[in-house]
Amino acid sequence: MSTSIIGAPVTRVDGRAKVTGAAQYAVDHSPSNVAFGYPVWSTIGNGRIANIDTSAAERMPGVLAVLHHGNADPLFRPAERFEPYSRAGEVRPPFEDDQVYYYGQYVALVVANTFEQAQAAASAVRVEYQPRPSVVTLAAAPAPQQPPLLHYLRGNAVQAFDRAPVRIDQTYEIPTETHNPMELHATTAVWDGDRLTLYESSQGVVNHQHVMSEMMGIPVDRVTVLSPYIGSGFGGKLFPWPHSMLAAMAARRVQRPVKVQVPRDLMFTTVGHRPLTHQHVRIGATQDGKLLSIEHDVQQPTSLVDTFVENCIGVTSMLYSCPNVGTQQQLIPMNIGTPTPMRGPGIVSGLFPLESALDELAVQLKMDPLDLRLKNYAEQDESYDPPRPFSSKRLRECYQAGAEKWGWSRRTPQVGSMRRGNEIVGWGMATATWHAGRGSATVRVRLNADGTARASCATQDIGTGTYTVFAQVVAEKTGIPIDKIEVVLGDSSLPDGPTSGGSTATATVLPAVDQATQGAIGRVIAVAQQTPGSPFYPGDHAQTAGDPPKLAMTAGRIHLADRPPESGVPFGEIIAGARLAALDAEARTAPDPRDEHRYSSHSFGAQFIEVTWDPGIARLRVSRGLTVIDAGRIINQKTGRNQILGAVVMGIGMGIFEETLYDPRNAKPLNNNYSDYLVATNADVPDLDCIFVEYPDLHLNEYGARGIGEIGLAGVAPALTAAVYHATGVRVRRLPVRVENLMAGSQQKIA
Repeated sequence: MSTSIIGAPVTRVDGRAKVTGAAQYAVDHSPSNVAFGYPVWSTIGNGRIANIDTSAAERMPGVLAVLHHGNADPLFRPAERFEPYSRAGEVRPPFEDDQVYYYGQYVALVVANTFEQAQAAASAVRVEYQPRPSVVTLAAAPAPQQPPLLHYLRGNAVQAFDRAPVRIDQTYEIPTETHNPMELHATTAVWDGDRLTLYESSQGVVNHQHVMSEMMGIPVDRVTVLSPYIGSGFGGKLFPWPHSMLAAMAARRVQRPVKVQVPRDLMFTTVGHRPLTHQHVRIGATQDGKLLSIEHDVQQPTSLVDTFVENCIGVTSMLYSCPNVGTQQQLIPMNIGTPTPMRGPGIVSGLFPLESALDELAVQLKMDPLDLRLKNYAEQDESYDPPRPFSSKRLRECYQAGAEKWGWSRRTPQVGSMRRGNEIVGWGMATATWHAGRGSATVRVRLNADGTARASCATQDIGTGTYTVFAQVVAEKTGIPIDKIEVVLGDSSLPDGPTSGGSTATATVLPAVDQATQGAIGRVIAVAQQTPGSPFYPGDHAQTAGDPPKLAMTAGRIHLADRPPESGVPFGEIIAGARLAALDAEARTAPDPRDEHRYSSHSFGAQFIEVTWDPGIARLRVSRGLTVIDAGRIINQKTGRNQILGAVVMGIGMGIFEETLYDPRNAKPLNNNYSDYLVATNADVPDLDCIFVEYPDLHLNEYGARGIGEIGLAGVAPALTAAVYHATGVRVRRLPVRVENLMAGSQQKIA
C-alpha cells in the first residue's frame, strides 16, 4: 500500500478557517469608513431611458452620490479579442449609454453611509422609459443567424440517415438554468491614491485584475484583486461583471471604500446563466446497433450585447465511433443578460440530447443501453482528420466497474417491470466525458529557517481543494508535515496562476508546484554544500571530504543520498546555520504545444441512476446514484469524491428541478429567488457513490492528473430521464422532469 500523501484522503487545509468563521469572503472585508452601493435596475427588457430623477434620493439621509449614465465617469471595453486574461462577463460597461437591453440591467447606483440608507434611497430614484417589445423566447425571436456560428461535418450524415434501417429523430430542450451560489457576487473597492484594491468573489483573480485595468483605464500594476475564499461560483464568477466596475467607479467618486453586493433577484440577470438550448438530434443505425449517422442541430439564445456560445456540438463528433456526423449551432440574440459558463458548459448540455437519443435507440432496437455504447466505442477521436489517439481512455473499465458495482445485469428492460413495494423502479445509465487540458502557471515555494514552508500563486480555491493540493505536493516533495505548510492563493500580486474553470486548475498548477518545490530543495542543498560549518561542507568532516557530497531531502531533513534520512539534519538548521531567513524558488510551467496536435485529451465516465415512481401519490424520487470516473490520477481522494458527488447533486437539480422562467411582457425572471427557483436539497439527495478508475495520464502532466470539477455533472440528466422512462414509459425530452407529465403518460402506459 502506498504511503504517499498524493492520492490520500487528505482533509482540507482551509477547512478549519471555514467552519470557525475565520475565512473572510468578499463582503466580510470592511475597510475603515466604508460606504455602500445599492443598484437601481431596469424594469423593462428592451428600450431606452427617457429620464432619471434622482433628486428625492439625493436628499435622503446618508446619501453620498447617485451615479447613472448622465453623470458617471466614462469606462472602457475590455481588450478581450487582443489580449490574454481580458475576458469580462459583459463587455458593455455599465452606464455606457441610455439603452436598456435586458431586465435587471443597472441604470443607477446609490452610494450611502449604510446599506439600509443606500437601499432606501435606491427605491426613491424615478426612471422613465421608452419601452420596446422584449424577446425572451425562441418562438418570438427572429430567424437564426446564417450561416451557423459553429458547424462540423464528416462523411454525409443526411444521406446516411435517409438510408439507415433504424432511425431516431427527436428534439430536446434544456431550459435556462441559473448558478445560484450561496455567496452572492460582491465587490469591496478601495482606492489608495491611484492604486485600486478589490476584495472580490472571483474564480480568476489575474483575469479580473486585467479586465479592471482595461475598463477603468489604469495600469494593471495599480490593480490588486483579492479572493482568498469564494462561496462557490459554478462558473458564474469566472469573469468580472458590471457591479465590480460600479464599486470601483463609486469608490473613486466619493473618495471612500465602497461595497456593492448583488441582490439575490439580480443574480438571475446580471451575472450570467446557462442558456436555454433547443437541440434536434437524428441518429441512423443498423439493426444490430452500429451507428451510421449522427446529426445534431442546436439553437441557443445570447444577449444583445455579447456573443456567448454554449458549444453543445463538440462532444457529438468525438464520443462515439460513427462514419457520418453533421452538427451545427446557431445563436439567437434576445433580451436577456449575457449567458456565461455554468458547470460543464456545452458538454453537459450537449450530452443530454445525444445520450437521450442513444437510449431511445436502444429501446427501439431492444438492446441493452450499455451494450449499445460498447458497440460504438471510439478507440480514437474521429473528430480529427486523421483521427487522433486519446492521451488516455479507460471508458470500458468505467462501464465494467459501474455495471458490476450497480448490479446492472439484474435490470429487466420492460417498462415498469421492476418494483419495490408500491414503487416502480427505473434504472438508467449514460456516458460522461469532459475535455482535459492544462495551462501555464507560476508558483513560488519558500522554505523557512523555522522548519515551515510557504507556497504561493495567483490562482484561487473556489471550494474544490486547491489549497490542499498545493500543500500535498510540497509535503510529498519535502517530507514536511502538512500542518507546517502555508499556502497563499487568491491574490493577483502573486506569481501568475490560472483561472479556476474548465477543470484545468489542478492539472495546471501541479507541475509548477512540483518544480518550484524541487528548486527550493536544491537551494537548501546548495547552501548545505557551500556553507562553512555545515555538516555537509567538504573538508569539515571526514565523511564529506573532497567533492561536495550528493545530498537529498527526505522527511524534512537534508542527508547524504546513500544514508537514511534520520542520519541527516533538519533543513531549517541548514538555512539558519547560514544566517538566512529562508530560501525561495520559483517555477513557471506550461504544456508542450506539440501534444495538442498529437493527442486528444479527455476524461470519461459512466453514470448510473435509479428512480422510484409511486403512481398512487404521484411521487418521483432519485433513490440511488453511482458515478464511475476515469480522470487519470486522483490527487486527493476526499476532495475528489466531494467534487463528483456535489456535481451529481447538481445533475439531480438539472434533471428534476431547475428552470428559470421569464415574463414575456418585460423579460423579468419570474422565479428569481430561492423559494421559487428549485434546487436539490438534502431531502432530494439519495445514497450516492463514486468510483475512480485510476490510470495516470502522463501526457498531460507529470502526476498524470486530469481535472474533475465538471465531469461529475456530465451524463446525470440523461441517465435520470432514461431511468424515468424505464419506470414510467414517459420519455422526457424537455427538462426538468415534471410530475404532471408522468401522471398523464404513465397511466396510459402502465396498467
